[in-house]
Amino acid sequence: MSKLKSHAATLDSGHMYALSICLIGMSLFSYTNRFEFIHYETSTWVWIYAMTGACLILNFFMIQLPPEGNELSMDSSVYLACIFTFGTSFALTVLLMNCLFFSIIDRKTSWWKHLTNFSIYCIMIAATSALFQYLGGSPGALVNTQLFMYLTVLTVYFAANTLLVGLYYYILYRGTLFETIKDIIKDSVFVFLCTLALSLVLTVLVYHNQILGLMLFMCLAVLLSQSFKKLFAMYRSIEDRANTDQRTGLYNHSYFEEVLEQEIQKSRSSGAPLSLAMIDLDDFKKYNDHFGHLQGDKLISFVGEMLKTESQKSGTVAARYGGEEFTLLMPGYDSLQARDYIDQLRKKLNNSSFHGVEIFPLGCLAFSAGIAACSLDIHDKSQLVDQADQALYYSKRQGKNTVHTYGMHSPLEQELDFSQDVRDIEQQLNLFMYKDMETFRHSKRVFRYAMDISELLDIDPISKRNFTLGALIHDIGKLEIPWNILNKKDKLAPEEWEMVKWHVTWGKKMALTNDKFKELAPYIELHHERYDGKGYPYGFKGEEIPRLCRMLTIIDSFDAMTTERPYQPTKSFEEAIIELRACAGSQFDPELTEFFIEYIETREHRTGDTAV
Repeated sequence: MSKLKSHAATLDSGHMYALSICLIGMSLFSYTNRFEFIHYETSTWVWIYAMTGACLILNFFMIQLPPEGNELSMDSSVYLACIFTFGTSFALTVLLMNCLFFSIIDRKTSWWKHLTNFSIYCIMIAATSALFQYLGGSPGALVNTQLFMYLTVLTVYFAANTLLVGLYYYILYRGTLFETIKDIIKDSVFVFLCTLALSLVLTVLVYHNQILGLMLFMCLAVLLSQSFKKLFAMYRSIEDRANTDQRTGLYNHSYFEEVLEQEIQKSRSSGAPLSLAMIDLDDFKKYNDHFGHLQGDKLISFVGEMLKTESQKSGTVAARYGGEEFTLLMPGYDSLQARDYIDQLRKKLNNSSFHGVEIFPLGCLAFSAGIAACSLDIHDKSQLVDQADQALYYSKRQGKNTVHTYGMHSPLEQELDFSQDVRDIEQQLNLFMYKDMETFRHSKRVFRYAMDISELLDIDPISKRNFTLGALIHDIGKLEIPWNILNKKDKLAPEEWEMVKWHVTWGKKMALTNDKFKELAPYIELHHERYDGKGYPYGFKGEEIPRLCRMLTIIDSFDAMTTERPYQPTKSFEEAIIELRACAGSQFDPELTEFFIEYIETREHRTGDTAV
């Protein structure tokens, strides 16, 4: 069954939990066992030593099961068989002897870990024995008609183990208790079933065949262990092939995507930093064309081996993304630490000797890299990849052999890029001039609101750029809505309204066709999500919606309320402000709503004019 394992760092609350478990476990041992072993006869001690020896052997022959780290400890089968055959006091005495001997053998594990594991087993054995007696069970032969009772008793044993160990890891890592226990149960169901079968087998063998039965059980257990060990090795081999790029030995693209999603979730829940680097070998095509594909593959393998070695030292995750592109996922690294680390790798590659490097412009191996740091506004793994890819693209533009961090453009470069992006988007919006002039005007007004708000919000330059451009392009998907629906003067029919709602999905797909505007996709797709989770297309709730998308929702709704629309009455600014406040906490983020209202009231007071 599951046991506590050593960790490099443990929270104080984890120690307090372990202390509480120890006090409860030792109290239960004293109350339930009552030190009856002092009065045991020699024959009883023979069985105690035999069962203790079985436990010690089984602890060294753990059955390994997929996935990695999942092991079946068959000592629980011995403890349960002791309860069923000899009684509670006997089982606790075997536990005590096993823990004493094992603590002497395993000196790497701290004494308090051994004591905590002993206490956990005490609680499990005491709870199981109490239920066994309550349900009418008595030590001795296995009763064929009471198999359901044995199943119930083992379920309690398993539940106690899962809860006690799950609480420890929940306290240690501050995850979600339900998710922690669910993961333990998912990985331990097979263990649960095996423990049940093995404990009943041992009970029958010990009762009817005495020591010979125990020896037969041990032979069976050791053979099972070796068989599962070989099966697990085969599983690991297949798993490694499925997750590994055969050319470089690095993880492949599919595995990278899987780990990236897991690490983003961990980062969001714990608040720990996470950075991603996209790396592309400079002028690889020139080298490949000059020396041929076989030599080009050798270069890819050489770089992959270097990244693998360095990632193993640093605890990062290196993968081959495709072709001459690589990724490095860096849990625990903020953007500055990630940049320093990648820059060190770049310099190390520059100084690495390899056949034919003289044909490169710099006379050495080189790569360009883009870095993106995970933030609360990242709601999809593709966003982080796109940001790192954008940074890589910018690094290439700067002359290659450089490392660029997403969002770190110079002010002049930002201004020039922003102006060009606005012109490009406006060319797309011009299509509305023949189809729906009001959508064109609405987009321009929302853009101007967003420009003003972006100056007041405490956001970085790249977020400001994406927010304002996202405001400008947020309704681009309406180009796909039929003209007769887009310009209908009456209230929309239900089926027509459903079609209108699709504009967020269509708009996102349009933005994703242009690498420059991929980062704007969330503003297009999520500007109709609601703070209470009743919006569309996903029903995101609260902070699941990126903060600036929540602000865009307020701006978009305010402008819609204060301008003439065919299917709703126009509101004055004062009426719209009342409506915003009425919907704060349901449709809109309350804090951002007050922020926007303060901006509107200040702006109106300053200009004395409500026109946009």
